[in-house]
Amino acid sequence: MALTNSPHPSDTLSPTPFGTAVCDDVSQRFGVVAQHLQYGHWCLEVGPTTYYAVMQDLKHTHGFTMLTDLCGVHHAEGEATLAVVAQVHHLPERTRLFVTVRLAVTETEPVPVVDSLVPLFPSANWMERETYDFFGIQFAGHPNLKRILNEDDMAYFPLRKEYPLEDQSRTDKDDRMFGR
Repeated sequence: MALTNSPHPSDTLSPTPFGTAVCDDVSQRFGVVAQHLQYGHWCLEVGPTTYYAVMQDLKHTHGFTMLTDLCGVHHAEGEATLAVVAQVHHLPERTRLFVTVRLAVTETEPVPVVDSLVPLFPSANWMERETYDFFGIQFAGHPNLKRILNEDDMAYFPLRKEYPLEDQSRTDKDDRMFGR
């Protein structure tokens, strides 16, 4: 049998019946934007107005008590959007769900805002600060939303795909040295 480094195709992994029932229930009650399987785990896309309510329901009604990860994503193709992806676990059922909320960045609304999950999951504190630091996503109701890794006076957010890759603030660099 040959071993490969590629991940298993998503059709070979099946979700837990518990996860499928939870997704169906949440989709029915909250009007989920999209729902799909990825590598055997359900991924739900919700709107910014229902994000907190869905996460609260997953924790208090369905028992997803562990927030494993929360991060930002910048979808630069097409209409520029940022997204927050939260990963929650139901430990007794061994079920993992991903909840995504897309936030449009427009001329009228250049700063995307979504509700903070810190009141539900205290572990979201530093994850939301990191997401703010690198993507500029504001978390309404966060107890201490400030930069955590980058300098406070940075005027840009490094993981957005909208700024030059090179550091524009450097004065010691001569582009002629690099053939430019």
